[in-house]
This record gives sequence, structure tokens and C-alpha cells, in this order.
Amino acid sequence: MIKNSKYKKKIWGTSTLSERVISWILNLDIIQNNSTFDFKKNFLNCIITQTNHLKKNIKFEKDVTKKIEILTAIILTGVVFKEYEENFNIGIKELEILIKDFFDDDGFPLSRNPNDLIFFSRYLLFCKEIIKDSQKYVPEFLENIIEKILNCIDYIKTPNDQMPLFNGSTSLGLGQIQKYLNDFKSDNKNSKIGGLFRIKHKKSFLLIDTGRPPQKKFSKSYQSGPLSFEYFLDGMKIITNSGFGNHISKKAGLLSRLTACQSTLTINETSITKFEKNEMINKVFGGSIKNSFKSFDFSSKNESGLIGCSASNNGYEKKFGCTHKREIYMDKDNNCLKGIDHIFKTKDGYPIRYAFRFHINPELSAVKTMSGNSALIQISKNKSLLFSVNDEHLEVEKSIFFGEKKIIDSYCITISGNLVNKNKIFNWEIRKNI
Repeated sequence: MIKNSKYKKKIWGTSTLSERVISWILNLDIIQNNSTFDFKKNFLNCIITQTNHLKKNIKFEKDVTKKIEILTAIILTGVVFKEYEENFNIGIKELEILIKDFFDDDGFPLSRNPNDLIFFSRYLLFCKEIIKDSQKYVPEFLENIIEKILNCIDYIKTPNDQMPLFNGSTSLGLGQIQKYLNDFKSDNKNSKIGGLFRIKHKKSFLLIDTGRPPQKKFSKSYQSGPLSFEYFLDGMKIITNSGFGNHISKKAGLLSRLTACQSTLTINETSITKFEKNEMINKVFGGSIKNSFKSFDFSSKNESGLIGCSASNNGYEKKFGCTHKREIYMDKDNNCLKGIDHIFKTKDGYPIRYAFRFHINPELSAVKTMSGNSALIQISKNKSLLFSVNDEHLEVEKSIFFGEKKIIDSYCITISGNLVNKNKIFNWEIRKNI
């Protein structure tokens, strides 16, 4: 402790420092048990020195995930040490500013990353609990944001109690957040949250990304997959996105952000959003995006035996002169999933190569049938699904999955072809194989 009491870049990074301060304070009784007076004095002084360093440097921190760690450490010291109660006031004031800047009106992070819901909920719930234990008043804004975050988690959590794989998310379980959800009464009146629309019917569950990209400063984890979706049946994920590979390697992180790694349309094998290559900008904002696009004409339907939605985006309009509209419905009468994809050409004379990809859960296998326009998705020995498309040929290709702690081989169903001047409609469905 004495040896490292002065600033050293490697061990005084804001995230490391925050975690250390929190850990030391939570384990005060164990650490100080049977210790000398001098050790106790030096130990407490070391905590305060590190906390003062955090207070001085928080204004320079651009990463909101590191900011919440810093503020939690500052608030904790203000609660535990009465002579440093001002730390509590400073931390609460800055926390309120952070929440206003980083969450939308529904309580969804502006990064549009589902994993951020879990990450922030842990720290915010911890702050609430320590404030209650110290018999202080829990600020109303803190109560409100926690309730909204729990509502968002409840809305998008998958049947296997994980976060869906959109915009920087990995196969992250709910962990101890589940006990708060068990006591939480959901009030999901919104048709969509965080740009994600949920479709539920009996044992079918689907989430589709109908939103636009986040602002550049919040886009370090954004994956270029507008209108991509994930589909579950009987609790098993069938169609998936690739997951975020940043925790595997820098290269895996970049690959996993490409549009081809999401279950949606690619044109001429390019990604809808470009990624910033300027090292100075990325140093400040992380791997941010360079361009944006509009999502429009969202509408939901729950009638005539169909439940689902339709939405469009103009991500490929500027470069390739076309827009994409996706309709996706659960057919209640026939117990199957139906999709209708539209490519609208806004400029004539520009040839394009389209490819619709449907990434298969790596736990499952897929094989092309003799007809050429369908594929068999094997769930178990006696259970399978049939993916089929009208008037098109499809291929089952090898793919890779980044959602776990390593790269995993998987399969992908692909519908591809060429288009010049006309619009085109694609009708596909997934139903149980009888």
C-alpha cells in the first residue's frame, strides 16, 4: 500500500482505482481486523487520497461506464466517512447529470447497448442500498431511473433470461438483477423500448431493431444491423445476431460490428455504418461510427391472426440508391413466423448485390433441402424447423459467433442475388417441420 501510494498510471487508472476503493471500504472490517493503529491510519489516508484523485479527474473522463464506477466510489466514501460527507453531495449531483445525459425518457441507454442496462443497474442499485443503509434520503431521480431500467430489462430479456445480442451485447445473464425483477411489477405500455420492438405469442418470442444509430460519442459498441432480429421458439434461440467480439480481441470486435454479422440485409457486402479510423477521435470516444441513417415508417399490427410490425431505413440509399423495409409477423393461426422484405430502388441504373442473412444459434445445425428454396434447422433428434423462401434459392453457409468468450463456428442461411432497376419483394417463413 505504501509502495504504491503515489500516482502510477498502470494502477491508478480511474476504473481500477474506483473498484479498489469500493472493495477496500466494503472489506474494512476484515482488512483492519487485529491491525496496528499506524496501519489503520495509513489505510484510511490511502482511501481518501485515491478518492481525491478520482474527484479531480472525473471531469476528464469521457467513458460513461467508468464515470458510474467513479461516482459510486465517491458516494460510498461520503456515506462511510462522516468528515467527508461532501463527497456524497458531489457524487449525487454528478450522478444526476450523468443519468440525464446517458438515458432516454424510457430509461434505455443512448448507446443502445442492452448490456449497459445490466452494468448500470448494478451500480445504481448498489448506490440506493448504501444510501438506505446509512439512513439518508434516496434521491427521487435515483428511484425513478432504477424503476425505468428494470422495466427496460423486463421488456427485452429473452426467454433464457439473457440480454439479446444487439449493439454491443454479449450472452450476458441477469445474475443478481433477477431478484429485483422478481419483486418488480412491470408496466410495459410502450410499443418499443430503446429502438427494440418485442413480439410475443404463446411460446414464440422475437425482438427486432427498428432504431437508428446512437450519437457518435455513444457509438463505440454499435453494431450495424438495422432491422436485424432474434427469434426464440419454446425457449430456444433459433435466429441470432453475432454478438459483440470486443472482449475476444480487437479484430473480433471490428468483425462483429459489420452488417454481415447481423440477421438483416447487406448490399454489395458493405456495412451500413462506417467506423471511425482517426486514432485521436477513437481515443476519446472509442471505436465510434462516422455516419448515421434514418429509420422510419414504423407500425405495429395485432389483427387478422397476425402480430408483428414493419419498419424501414435508408442506410443504403445514399451510396446504392435503395431503401429496405422489413415486415415480420407471427401467424397465430398457422403457428409460424412470416417475413416480408422489400428493397426499393430510388435510383435506376445502379446494379447491386443483395444478401439477406439469417444467423443460426451455434447450438443448432442447418442443412439445405433438395428443393433449393428451403433449409432444415435441426433443434433436436426429433424436432426441426423449416425455413423457406418463395421464388428464391438459398444457401446454408458457415459463419462465426462472437457472443461467448471465444469465437464459435455456426451456420447462416443466406438469400442473395443481383438487382438493377426494379423493386423486389422477398417472402420467407419459419415453421415447424411436420
